[in-house]
Amino acid sequence: MTPELKEIEPRKLVGSCITTTLSFDDTAALWKGFMSRHKEIVNRVDSGFYSMQVYPPGFKVEEFTRETEFERWAAVEVTSFDALPEGMQTKTLAGGLYAVFKHVGPVKKFVETSNYIYGTWLPQSDYRLDDRAHFERLGDKYYGPEHPESEEEIWLPIQLKPESNK
Repeated sequence: MTPELKEIEPRKLVGSCITTTLSFDDTAALWKGFMSRHKEIVNRVDSGFYSMQVYPPGFKVEEFTRETEFERWAAVEVTSFDALPEGMQTKTLAGGLYAVFKHVGPVKKFVETSNYIYGTWLPQSDYRLDDRAHFERLGDKYYGPEHPESEEEIWLPIQLKPESNK
């Protein structure tokens, strides 16, 4: 599984956010609430969705536990923050370099993809994590969390390792 490297400009997102941990995972409730209201958001760029994780500053994968708190977002991209629906929040996704992986299959197999990315690809690559949000992009081929042919893009914020800059 080789990622595509993409450099992007900052993106404006509107959605719902919670602070959570893996041991208290309320992602389903977050998305249920967001999906019941996402049509209220105007100025959408496209029909896609963003599942975003914002980790504490200085996040290190090897120190991440089931109790590590982080922000989880359910959002869409917009052209502007005008006409924000009541109770929704805004976030500007930082631009920069991302490694983009494709996950195909149900959400229960996501752990296998994630283990490969963080346990194999990242340590063996010329890159390290950058201190920006991680996200999954759910586009036209995302058919739901249980669908065996569902596709989503996993966007990993990266930068060259110092020893690779030579």
